[in-house]
Amino acid sequence: MVEKSLASGFWPTLYEPFRSFGTRLAEWVAPAAEASEKDGAYTIAMELPGVDEKDVEVTVEDGVVTVKGEKKTSREEKGETWYFSERQFGAFSRSFRLPTDADEAAVKADLKGGVLIVSVKKKAAGAVAKAKKVAIGKG
Repeated sequence: MVEKSLASGFWPTLYEPFRSFGTRLAEWVAPAAEASEKDGAYTIAMELPGVDEKDVEVTVEDGVVTVKGEKKTSREEKGETWYFSERQFGAFSRSFRLPTDADEAAVKADLKGGVLIVSVKKKAAGAVAKAKKVAIGKG
């Protein structure tokens, strides 16, 4: 692999640890998820405690399921003393590439008990697109 860099000498070495910092930070803050296959369907389970279903959007496009949402704050100041807060708020987005035998038209999502379950049925055995030979013209 060849990498082009405009900086040379000391600066690229100093910059290296921070190269993918944004990606690592996004993965750390993103909701935890797990994917599995069972009973003719693919399932993605994502932890979204404290998030309303109206604040979550699930889309499927070009073989990718994307879950976007926002955990909103509902903190009221009523003279209580807050010593610390470890709760996280803000927007999130996660994307998952579906296998080729997943049926994008048969997607279902349910949010219950702070866990979002996205189910994608598999296509019928003969419905999976197979490689197609393309004729080469002379011209």
